[in-house]
Amino acid sequence: MPLGSSARRLLMERGTPKWRAAFAGIPLRPVFKANHSSYNAFRIGRAALLALVLCCFGGKVYAQGPFAQSEPSNSASRLKDLNLEELGNIEVVTYSKTPTNLWETPAAMYVITSDDILRSGATSIADALRLAPGVEVGRLSSTTWAVGIRGLQSNFSKSVLVLIDGRSVYTPLFAGVYWDVQDMPLDNIDRIEVIRGPGGTIWGPNAANGVINIITKSSQDTQGVMVSALGGTEDRTIDDLQVGARSKNLSFRLLGRGFERQHEAHSDGMDDDTWHQERVGFRGDLVSGRDNYFAEGDAYRGNSPHIVGTSPVYDETSGGDINVRWRRDLHHGTGFYLQGYFDRTLRTASSLGETRNTIDIDFIQNFKTFARQQITYGGGLRWSPYKIIAPYPFETLLPSSATDHVHTAFFQDEIPLGEKFSLTAGAKLQHNNFSGFDIQPSARLMWSPGNHQSLWFGFTRAVTTPSDLEEDFFLEGPAGPNTFIQVVGNKHFKSEDVLGYEAGYRLLHGNRFYLDLSGFWSQYSNLQSFSAPIITTSGGNTYITIQYQNQIAGSTSGFEFSPQISIAPWWRINSNYSFVSSNFNANGPTSNISGTGSVSTYEKSTPRHLVSVQSKIDLPLRFQFDQMYRYASDLPAQKVKAYQTMDLVLGRTLGPHLSFEVVGQNLFQRQHYEWGTGDPTQPPVGIYRAAYAQLTFKSKAQSTH
Repeated sequence: MPLGSSARRLLMERGTPKWRAAFAGIPLRPVFKANHSSYNAFRIGRAALLALVLCCFGGKVYAQGPFAQSEPSNSASRLKDLNLEELGNIEVVTYSKTPTNLWETPAAMYVITSDDILRSGATSIADALRLAPGVEVGRLSSTTWAVGIRGLQSNFSKSVLVLIDGRSVYTPLFAGVYWDVQDMPLDNIDRIEVIRGPGGTIWGPNAANGVINIITKSSQDTQGVMVSALGGTEDRTIDDLQVGARSKNLSFRLLGRGFERQHEAHSDGMDDDTWHQERVGFRGDLVSGRDNYFAEGDAYRGNSPHIVGTSPVYDETSGGDINVRWRRDLHHGTGFYLQGYFDRTLRTASSLGETRNTIDIDFIQNFKTFARQQITYGGGLRWSPYKIIAPYPFETLLPSSATDHVHTAFFQDEIPLGEKFSLTAGAKLQHNNFSGFDIQPSARLMWSPGNHQSLWFGFTRAVTTPSDLEEDFFLEGPAGPNTFIQVVGNKHFKSEDVLGYEAGYRLLHGNRFYLDLSGFWSQYSNLQSFSAPIITTSGGNTYITIQYQNQIAGSTSGFEFSPQISIAPWWRINSNYSFVSSNFNANGPTSNISGTGSVSTYEKSTPRHLVSVQSKIDLPLRFQFDQMYRYASDLPAQKVKAYQTMDLVLGRTLGPHLSFEVVGQNLFQRQHYEWGTGDPTQPPVGIYRAAYAQLTFKSKAQSTH
């Protein structure tokens, strides 16, 4: 029996917002736009406060009391103005959770530095990820992004593990990331480490296609007062006020932040995705001999409106987190760290929301043997109790409250094979409440023929665990007279599986040319799909039932080419080209009616070609002129054509404390499309050309020993 239009709409892309657009055929309660007068009053007051601080601290600031001088850390100073030779010597932590020289990392790793981010003109974390090769970023609307690595791009970022200082921002509800609440001053980001390809051994579940680790600056590198005010056409206002202080070995910072963003281009006139968010946060760092401690946390509140079909839906978002870590550095690369965090998420809307508390504890120890082997082992525990907020019984999870949990243990051994070769092998064992027990092995071989060359090969098995939605979802709605359609979860839903084969090469030629080249072939099985419709009758009604299944498999292959050129001391170019080929098939009687669980969606929702070029030029008179060009090929499954565009940034320092910049974004056209809505009744949302100006004030705390 062919499905009618109402039934087909039930299984559309779970896009905006998240899972609800998948089921836009279900009638929802009318929602009325919130009154934002109180927020507008707050914004006016905040702007006045920023102006007052700028006036009060217009000269040199002398800190009193606990304020103490903070010398820039090696990390902060190097990452601001790295030359190409220093780039390969960055110590990264995402690959093995211990500091490792980038040259010695047998993985496709790319580091987006603080300088790269600040000079790109990006105003969000998701947009800053466009700087890395192999990372696909498409904006659905003002509030929503689709992010992927090496294929399987989706607005859930399902197969990508996203971390902030080691804290996972993944939610088990829909197996993905709420990108709209991952926010911070970009000036506080020290670097973003991106691993392309499976990262299962160290990081475990949901790192099937890669890991994105956002690492913030130590509080000792953000001393004094920082005030930033931004105004523009789309980013209407982004305002930050931050104070950092230090007393002996203890440093900390306090932060207040708020923004309001305008809607994007809706050809149907549904301009209801203007949104705002406010946030406060802190970070403290303590150094005591060989021990390093840090604690950070934030709390936020805002909204995240979306269009579902022809109706606006206004998510109310709030939450916060506290993250603490103890690291002890012993000698010769040995030591351990213990980290724990608590994360609270509250998201309410007119149809389906959730409250979730996540508690996570991780322990890692590494040591060297007499044979110079580097051994790393550890484990982790995560509990995540949740409760679904479902105003209507026809759209909910059954049961509506439960506790998700993941228990992990891993072991990894790096074995030197002479002076130039090394073999790294290990495995992670995990148990979760969805699919039970999984093992994720990995083996990697590295050859270093010289100080400025490295060649590596890798094999990894990784998994993406099921979500609450895939196991427990229940949705029912009318599909005709006395006919109802049901979409239900599957208690036997399996982990999605990937076997990844990779190779890579790094080269530094002289001091002016750096090359990072990698290739991959990833083989997937048990990918999420939907069953063929099952038709039953009861009480004079006909029910069409569709269930979540694991009936799609296939592969992706491709390569990434990332040359960086220092043309002159005042001009540097970072460029990336990525190619992905996808080939998927259905392994069972699955139907291609879905926008998320269909062969065509897996194959045709990732750009085959991605190009980005960032040019950074230091001009006379303290000017900086930067250009960011990008191209993405078409996405047939999303009905999005290929596009190319450019951002321009002109900045200048105005003395020792002030800086000013003017930015133009998406300049090649008035609007362009980057991702589909998943709703055939709703046209894609265009991303506007935009411009903004930003004024930033930074003082430097003085010594008061």
